Amino acid sequence: MTIPTAARSECELLIARNRSLAKKLWGDLIDPIQSRSLRELSQRFSFSLALGDMRLLQGTWYVTHRGLSRLSRRSRCAGIDVEAVTQFCNAQAARWTFKATVFKSRTCKGFVGYGDADPTNVSPLVRGAEMRVAETRAVNRALRKVYGIGICSVEEIGSFPEPAPSSRESKKLPPQAVNRQLFPNLVRVRSADKPEIK
Repeated sequence: MTIPTAARSECELLIARNRSLAKKLWGDLIDPIQSRSLRELSQRFSFSLALGDMRLLQGTWYVTHRGLSRLSRRSRCAGIDVEAVTQFCNAQAARWTFKATVFKSRTCKGFVGYGDADPTNVSPLVRGAEMRVAETRAVNRALRKVYGIGICSVEEIGSFPEPAPSSRESKKLPPQAVNRQLFPNLVRVRSADKPEIK
């Protein structure tokens, strides 16, 4: 099967844009393996870094819920059913489990994914929203199964420990100064060394 010239050039343009943005965002931190993975993910799934479809965290590519949603729309997904798995839910403990079933077509029997969340496995940024996190994780897992995506989604991970600053980073501006410059309306400094996200 040959790919039409227009589609091939669109794909190559997306790959070039992703590569350029990755170089701007992460520079030398992108090694040849990550670069090849970025190319493959761009080519196979049309994921766009500029649109927020993927993230690079601690040297690993992760797909985002937005990227999976865009892929399902492009692929004309027939529907997604989501339901709570009540025997594994406890509202007082903020512990939730959901089952998502994704239907590729009207005749598809469905691809199932489960997602769970509680205060011990979510980022401190989303504490109190464990029910929504569990639902999103279930949908993401089901979508990854449907489309054969072997990388984890950002929403499926909890939080990463703070990395030790490298010698390269120590020569840059302090993190809170960089954050204030990039996101002046989102970051408020709580103290000299700890920015607070609004």
